[in-house]
Amino acid sequence: MNAHQHRRRFTRLVAATLLLSAVVGLAAAPASAHDDLEDDSHDPDTPHIVGDERPRQIVVLEVHGLIDPIMASYIKRQLITATGLHAIGVVLQINSAGTTLDDAALVELLDSVRLAHLPVGAWVGPSGAQALGGAAHLVTAADFSAIAPGGRIGDFTSVRDLVHVHGTGAYGLDPGDVHSHDGDALHSGAVVRHYDADTAMGAGLTHSTAPVLGEFLFAMSDAGLLPPITQDVTGDDGIVRRPLADDVVVSFVKLPVLDGLFHTAASPAVAYLLLLAGLSLLLLDFYTGGIGIAAVVAAVCGLLAAFGLGTLDIRLWALALLMAGFVAFAVDIQTGVPRFWTVAGGAAVLAGSLTLFGQHSMSWIPLLVGLVGVGAFVLSGLPALVRTRYGTATVGREWLIGVEGTAVTDVDPDGTVEVHGAQWRARVNRLTPLQAGEPLRVSGLSGVVLEVEPLEGAAVDYREMRRKRADATVSETE
Repeated sequence: MNAHQHRRRFTRLVAATLLLSAVVGLAAAPASAHDDLEDDSHDPDTPHIVGDERPRQIVVLEVHGLIDPIMASYIKRQLITATGLHAIGVVLQINSAGTTLDDAALVELLDSVRLAHLPVGAWVGPSGAQALGGAAHLVTAADFSAIAPGGRIGDFTSVRDLVHVHGTGAYGLDPGDVHSHDGDALHSGAVVRHYDADTAMGAGLTHSTAPVLGEFLFAMSDAGLLPPITQDVTGDDGIVRRPLADDVVVSFVKLPVLDGLFHTAASPAVAYLLLLAGLSLLLLDFYTGGIGIAAVVAAVCGLLAAFGLGTLDIRLWALALLMAGFVAFAVDIQTGVPRFWTVAGGAAVLAGSLTLFGQHSMSWIPLLVGLVGVGAFVLSGLPALVRTRYGTATVGREWLIGVEGTAVTDVDPDGTVEVHGAQWRARVNRLTPLQAGEPLRVSGLSGVVLEVEPLEGAAVDYREMRRKRADATVSETE
C-alpha cells in the first residue's frame, strides 16, 4: 500500500471519528437534562417558597444566531432542566435573524415555551439585537417580552405554514397578519414589516422596552410573573435603588462547546468560508505531497461545512458551480500562470458564491473575504507551492538544463519563459537580456527559478569568472 493510500485511509478515519463524536455529544446532552428532571420531587406548578433555604434562580439562556435544530433542542432541554432545578423563571435573550426549522419543528418549540411549567420571558437585546421570522414568533410565545432600544422584531411571513392556533401569541396566526397578545388582528394583509422598540410595544408584540437585562427582570417581577426579586435600598443621597435581593441568583447559560461548534457552523458566513477552505485544502493536497495534514484539515472543514449547508436553505446548482470552479482551477494550477480555465473557475466560484443561499443570506464581508482569499491562493500561493514541490531535485528537474524554450516576457534580468509547454519564472545574465519571443536555453537551476541564456552570444557574469579564477588559484596552490 503506497503513501497516498495510507493518507486516504487516515483521512477517512479522522472524519469518521469526528462525526461519531458529534453524534455521541448531541445524544448525551438530552440524557443529562432528563436525569436532572428525574431528581425533581416538587410539583412544577408549585410556586417558590420565600423561606426556602436554596437561592432563587433565574436562568438566562442566550439565543444567538439562526435558530437551528441544535438551538431548538437546547432551549427545550433547558426549560426542563430549569423546572427540575426549581428556578423561578427562564429568560430567553434573543438576537436572531430567523430560523432553519421547518414549520412543524418551530410549532413544537413554541409550544414548549408557551406550555412551560415556569414563567418564560423573552428579551430582544442588547441594543441593536433583532428577532426576525421564527425568532419573532418565539418572542410572542413567551409569557412576557421586551425589546431594547435600537432593536427590531418582525418578518413574521418567514413562517408560512403555521396553522395551529394556541391561545395568544402571533405564532398561531395567519402569516399575512400581525396580531396582538389578545388575538386581535392589527395589520391585516401586511407582507413584511419590522417594528422597533416603540412600535413593537404599540402593536402588542412586546409588553415593554428594556435597555438592559436587569430592567427586564424587574419588569417581569412588577408584572407578577416573578416573585419580588428586589430590595429597596436608600443611598446617602436619598435616592432609592432597587438591587437584586441577596437570595436571587441569575445564571447565564449557553450552548456546550460541541453544540456551539456545530451551531456556529450552521451560520451562512461560517458554512461558506468553511466550504471554501475545505475545497482549497483538498486542491492543495492533490498537488502536493506530505503526510496529509491538508487532507485532514480539509476533512474537518468539509464535515462542518456539510452540516451547516445541510441545515441552511441553499441552492444545489450553486454548490455544484463552486465545486466545478475548483476543478477548473486544478487544470491551470501547475502551469503557474492563469489561463482560460482559471478565468472560467473564477467566474463559476463568483456566481456560486452570490447565489448559494436561498432564504438565508450573509453580509458582503465574508463574501469578500472568501473570494479574495481564494483568488490569492489560486493565483499566487498554490502555484508557488506546486513549483517548489515539482521543481526540486527529488523529482528530477535536472533534465531541464540544456532544454530550449521561448521568452514569454522580456527577461531583463527577470521574467517569464515557456519550456516544454509550461511557464516558469526565469533569470538571465544582465549582459545578455532576452526579449519576448526570443529563443533561449536553460543553463541552470536556482530554487524555483530557471537560469536561462540566449541560444547565441551567451555572456558569463564577471562574478562567475572571478569565482572560477579563485578556484583555479586555490587548485594551483594545493
